[in-house]
Amino acid sequence: MIDLRSDTVTRPSDAMRAAARDADVGDDVYRDDPTVNELEARAADRVGTEAALFVPTGTMGNQIAARVHADPGSEVLLDPETHTFKWELGGLADLSDLQTRTVEPAAGAVFTPKQIHANVVDEDLHRPGTGLVVVENTHNARGGVATPPEALDAVAAAAREHDVSVHLDGARLFNACVALDVAPDRMVDAVDSVMFCLSKGLGAPVGSILAGSEAFVDEARRVRKLFGGGMRQVGLVAAPGLLALENVDRLADDHDNATVLAQGLDSIPGLSAPRPETNVVRVNSADAGLTAEEFVAACEDHGVAGGAFGEHVTRFCTHLDVDRGDVEEAVASVAEAVDDYSSGSM
Repeated sequence: MIDLRSDTVTRPSDAMRAAARDADVGDDVYRDDPTVNELEARAADRVGTEAALFVPTGTMGNQIAARVHADPGSEVLLDPETHTFKWELGGLADLSDLQTRTVEPAAGAVFTPKQIHANVVDEDLHRPGTGLVVVENTHNARGGVATPPEALDAVAAAAREHDVSVHLDGARLFNACVALDVAPDRMVDAVDSVMFCLSKGLGAPVGSILAGSEAFVDEARRVRKLFGGGMRQVGLVAAPGLLALENVDRLADDHDNATVLAQGLDSIPGLSAPRPETNVVRVNSADAGLTAEEFVAACEDHGVAGGAFGEHVTRFCTHLDVDRGDVEEAVASVAEAVDDYSSGSM
């Protein structure tokens, strides 16, 4: 099976497994796990922040950030397609007593300053104030779109006029940096906090980083404990994360493979696959008479795994466990699947 469901399916390399086995460890709640300390320091240096915090998952990182930045009862302004709103089980309300206001971005995958000014609400007798703006880069649900730093700068500057913080869900931050040839510290320069995953395209088996100012990370560490994320000899998990930070440049291979995949799929009658910006390929199967669920099932019958992302839209993700040969084989297999469906062979 060629697994293109997500870049989360990547498996740790032999070097990562060895690093986990041999990791120098301590009790991280006491701050004496040397491997975690090294990972946090290197991660903060990579994105140019004062400090960083190792967290088990990207979702936990996003939820911690919201809890730290926004007062209970206040609003979080975000795109309805963001992971934080759509795929985190209502955590903003459930964990932090925050309510959400969703606004469709006017500029592709990010708000404009005009939208910030129009939608940020000041607290008064009748309304809660806006406590946080959340943006995502790359934007998964909008096709792996990479937003340039200038657009993030503009959002942050507008939010700052209202004394509102901006958190960046950068689960695939480095994909955006590689696609746009922008240094990570430049990409996150204007935001108040950023989360990025060590898993996905970077290949670690688990773990994410939440980064920001020292004051922010100090409070985030307390909230991590509150959310059940205080960990002990977690250097075993952090060690592969150190190696993951060395896998940034290879993300360009995933982007190239995604382009080849999209071009191949787009050439199949009945399918439409726009050129991707990063490693996320979106395929529309409406003209083939296939719903996304039907299309996914047909592809799986031919050895290719994807994920339904709408009535007729399927997502395929390239990653480090998929090479150019796999991509070419996947295109051929999908063509067979569509042909078999059209001919009634399935």
